[in-house]
Amino acid sequence: MISTSNLVVIGAGPGGYAAAFLAADLGIDVTLIDPEANPGGVCLYRGCIPSKALLHVAKVISEAKAAKNFGVEFVSPKIDLDKVRRWKQNVVSQLTGGLGQLVKQRKVKPIQGTATFVNSQTLKVKKTDGSEETLSFKNCILSTGSHPIALPNLPASAKILDSTSALDLKDVPQTLLVVGGGYIGLELGTVYAELGSKVSVVEMTSGLLPGADRDLADVLSKRLKIIFNAIMLNTKVVKMEETANGITVTFQDGEQKESKKEFNNVLVAIGRRPNSKGIGLENTKVEVDQRGFVKINAQRQTSDPAIYAIGDIAGEPMLAHKASHEGRVAVEAIAGHKVAFEPHAIPAVVFTDPEIAWCGLTETEAAQQNRTIKVVKFPWAASGRAITLDRTDGLTKLIIDPNTERILGVAIVGVGAGELIAEGVLAVEMGSLASDMKLTIHPHPTLTETLMEGAESYFGQATHIYRPKK
Repeated sequence: MISTSNLVVIGAGPGGYAAAFLAADLGIDVTLIDPEANPGGVCLYRGCIPSKALLHVAKVISEAKAAKNFGVEFVSPKIDLDKVRRWKQNVVSQLTGGLGQLVKQRKVKPIQGTATFVNSQTLKVKKTDGSEETLSFKNCILSTGSHPIALPNLPASAKILDSTSALDLKDVPQTLLVVGGGYIGLELGTVYAELGSKVSVVEMTSGLLPGADRDLADVLSKRLKIIFNAIMLNTKVVKMEETANGITVTFQDGEQKESKKEFNNVLVAIGRRPNSKGIGLENTKVEVDQRGFVKINAQRQTSDPAIYAIGDIAGEPMLAHKASHEGRVAVEAIAGHKVAFEPHAIPAVVFTDPEIAWCGLTETEAAQQNRTIKVVKFPWAASGRAITLDRTDGLTKLIIDPNTERILGVAIVGVGAGELIAEGVLAVEMGSLASDMKLTIHPHPTLTETLMEGAESYFGQATHIYRPKK
């Protein structure tokens, strides 16, 4: 069977379905190809959404424990894993089902299956029902996402988990080793720790969250040292062996000394790789770099004029919201609009407890670029709202150009940092000055005031901290 489509989108994650929906809204005939019956991709089915559902469970448990600090004490929680799993799945089903309805309402043509390029204008589609279809197109958007990186030479064992299998929550092991101190490992480690596992983390670099500024990561590290059983830095995993009770792991520290320890389960969370292999890109003019990312221009167009790429396959940061915006840019470019993907601030959020969020220029990046900046910090110990929440372990930081007073970056660590960072994104994108944020009246008492008082601090005028301008 041979069919045609003006636009084909391969992959229905947050980038793919956002692109398909906008294309339909603009009157473009669009076909959306994905192995799942409904849109959602890794994010909704096996990533962002189920992990945040479980992190909410962990947060409730954590807050119940902490309530004794202000006079309310709960008995130890009784955890029904079956019900937790069903609740998580209901969240996923509700969202993906809603997207399925939007596919119908927008008259997007869905094909459940996988696609391989025959050439720059033709796809071979293998449907999940076993049938095949040849599909020709005028334009195509690649949104095939990424997959977890596995450590080499691991034993084939169900006791070794990745970010996907860990979300299945088959049980709560007595002991769990998390390999990788990045955001995925720390988020999932937090879930299992609050559910009752003794969690250890091993990270080959000198600190957790290598991509974050150290002052932010240090706040999180202090709390994780309380809820985790152990944090091993400057340490590599050199071997794993399955035993009757779990996995025996051989470690090597910075001095090349080796040690062994057994864990019931091991979670490998060392990053993700783009899904650029096995889809026939060699049959097109699309170019791929050494890391597997597809090369693109500002319109998200590849070196093959008919093919665009968005999301994880198109380069870092590998974030759902970045993919969604890239999808919209690609569609607008295909529609003939003058457009480019040129954000000044793509927010990043780590949904641990406390959360960490940042956008724009970081202090670390400024140092690497030898760029002159002014850093102002507002400690949450001076925030009335933080004190009422019994969570003064937060910090709000502004990166400011001392010559123009323009806000170049914002970083926050603390409860709800992921919700607060949007104001920072808007400030950076709009070219706001420190005085703009300072003069914007923020509601009291809220954590958003830490942004305003951070800006006030730049001028040596913060109400709740005494820090004269030098």
